[in-house]
Amino acid sequence: MKELIGPFSQIITMANLPERGAISDNSLEIIEEGGVVIEKGKIIEVGDFLLLRKKNLSIREINFPCVLLPGFIDSHTHVCHYGNRSDEYAKRNSGISYQQILEEGGGIHNTMNSTSNCTDEQLRDDTLYRLKRHFHEGVLTCEVKSGYAPNLEDEVRMLKIINKIDSSNEIDLIPTCLAAHVTPKKYESSKQYLDSILNELLPQIKKQNLSDRVDIFIEEKAFSVTEASNFLEKVRSDFFVTAHANQFTSGGLKVGVDNGAVSVDHLEVITDHEIDYLSKSNTTGVVLPGCSIGLGIPFAPARKLLDNNCKVSIASDWNPGSAPMGDLLMQASLLGSIEKLSNAEVLAGITCRSANALSLEDRGSLENGKIADMIGFGTNDFRDILYNQGKLKPSLICKRGKFYN
Repeated sequence: MKELIGPFSQIITMANLPERGAISDNSLEIIEEGGVVIEKGKIIEVGDFLLLRKKNLSIREINFPCVLLPGFIDSHTHVCHYGNRSDEYAKRNSGISYQQILEEGGGIHNTMNSTSNCTDEQLRDDTLYRLKRHFHEGVLTCEVKSGYAPNLEDEVRMLKIINKIDSSNEIDLIPTCLAAHVTPKKYESSKQYLDSILNELLPQIKKQNLSDRVDIFIEEKAFSVTEASNFLEKVRSDFFVTAHANQFTSGGLKVGVDNGAVSVDHLEVITDHEIDYLSKSNTTGVVLPGCSIGLGIPFAPARKLLDNNCKVSIASDWNPGSAPMGDLLMQASLLGSIEKLSNAEVLAGITCRSANALSLEDRGSLENGKIADMIGFGTNDFRDILYNQGKLKPSLICKRGKFYN
């Protein structure tokens, strides 16, 4: 049965926006006193509430001023892990670098150990806790990486747990295999480890349909440009590929673009030539303000990327090491303030453009045929959302047409 939802003070549809480049707030489609018709979890029509009501539809009236947006999409997270690294946060703030901690056996290796040693129930419950918080803060679709496993068996275990959560939880999950995070200590070389991923792990993942996405961390203390290029060249025919690129050093972006990556993520260290190279590709640059906040490093130059006609998405990078906050809206709001992004650019970065970064065509905007993923904020002016820098949280959540408190 069709159901009319509303009236809303404003509906910000995020429809008909360009996939790349700068966006002014004047480009936003804003429907005052609007309504949404939904049926079987999908949007049938969006428009003026009073006009829609004349069609004698079943009506669910919203009794408070509310600005309606598409559900947020977080296109880069590491929320599937066990334990935290607060000790390393203190070390970094005292002057010890992230790379030095990793080289000394901490960092990602630390989380690998704690995640490997916990039970399935502990890992599931910890992951669910983070995802439920994300959901109630408006993130209705979330990419989740593996990558905290000291062996291939635990990589499969992580992806199985992510998939089980996806099938039983409200939030939609997009599993990504990040076995190529760093080389576990049991392997003699990074080449040996990458070969084992290619020959042993990825055939299992494909056979069991655990993920259709593969990621790699391209960095001096992880995998080199040459290693990553050879790896992605062999992977890209069977999986969508993405890459952690240009976090501490440049060079990884080109590897991702040349191998048809759907996204290259981080970009805190990037040259003008690389920005130009990205702008001429179909690859989305995913900027991660949570990492910059967590590590105290410069933000990725989102303003410059947009002004040079790049595709740009904003994601949380929620992880126990460099980005423990995990608040997508707050991080995106701060990025907008620092980088001087329009409201439209920030909101597009966590809705429609984030959907593009994950190759999702059925969400990210409020328009006919899309999934009825919607969030409402208790205000009558959409500009209040970013003005409050993440402290104004959704008061209404609708996932596939189902409402949650």
